[in-house]
This record gives sequence, structure tokens and C-alpha cells, in this order.
Amino acid sequence: MSTLTVWKFRTAEAAETVETALKALQKEGLVKILDAAVVTWPAGRSKPKTKQLINLVGAGALSGTFWGMLFGLIFLMPLLGAAVGAAAGALGGRLADVGIDDDFIAEVKQKVTPGTSALFLLTMAEVPSRISESLPGGGAELLHSNLDAEREAKLREIFGDDAE
Repeated sequence: MSTLTVWKFRTAEAAETVETALKALQKEGLVKILDAAVVTWPAGRSKPKTKQLINLVGAGALSGTFWGMLFGLIFLMPLLGAAVGAAAGALGGRLADVGIDDDFIAEVKQKVTPGTSALFLLTMAEVPSRISESLPGGGAELLHSNLDAEREAKLREIFGDDAE
């Protein structure tokens, strides 16, 4: 079973420093990272900056479209202009089918705000307490949504797994 977790940090810079810690956790076998992305939101900015952590993931990575659409729904970031608006509604329904529902989106939207940052992880075989202990920046608040095998398959069907 894979899990989509969101780790919220108290500062805008903290999530950018997690890559080394995640590599160490992966090397120790405490987590298998399928995909990862970081959101940084400096205070005073109208929208956050996002980045997929390509160096952490391999064949299991989802397409960048997944992260772009998810972040667009959460942070109301214009992705491709007005044409995306109609598609976003349909996509929201498809994400709900895989366990990323309105409650999850609302919680992340409420907690990841200017002056904070977040790490979005799609993992297998995780040990959440060890991940929390290993994250820099004075700890992180865990928000999560579990994906069972069926939901993960739907997610990959929607956003494509180019490796398989």
C-alpha cells in the first residue's frame, strides 16, 4: 500500500532542506519514495513555489501533471489559464476517487499558508515516526491520505506511470 503524506513546516525554507534526510531514510530502508514534491511559500507572496524532487524518485514516479493539478486545486494557482478551470472540476472528482478528497484539499489549503512550506510524499513501507524524527527544521506536522493498491492504480491510470 502506498501513502500520500503531506508534511507541513513552520518556515518557508524548511521543506527545501529535506532532500538529504529523505535520501538517508531511503538508504536505511525505512521508506521507499515513489514520488516527492516541495511547496515553499515565503511570507508576502501571493502564491507558493513548487518543485518536484526528481533526484529522490525512480521508476515509480508519477507525471509532473499530477503535482501540477494537485497544487492547482489546493492553492488555486493558475496552471494554463481559464481553460483549466473546467478540467479542474472534473479532475477534482477523479482525485476523490483515489482518496484525495475535498476534506484533504481543504486541510492542506488551510494549513499550508504564506510563511510555511510543505513536503508532499508518495511512499511505500514508511515508518512515519522515523520520517518525522529525521526531518530538519524543528519537526513537521503530518497531514495524510492513505492510498490502497486499488486507489494507487487509479491514480496511475489518471496521471500515467511512464515507467511501466
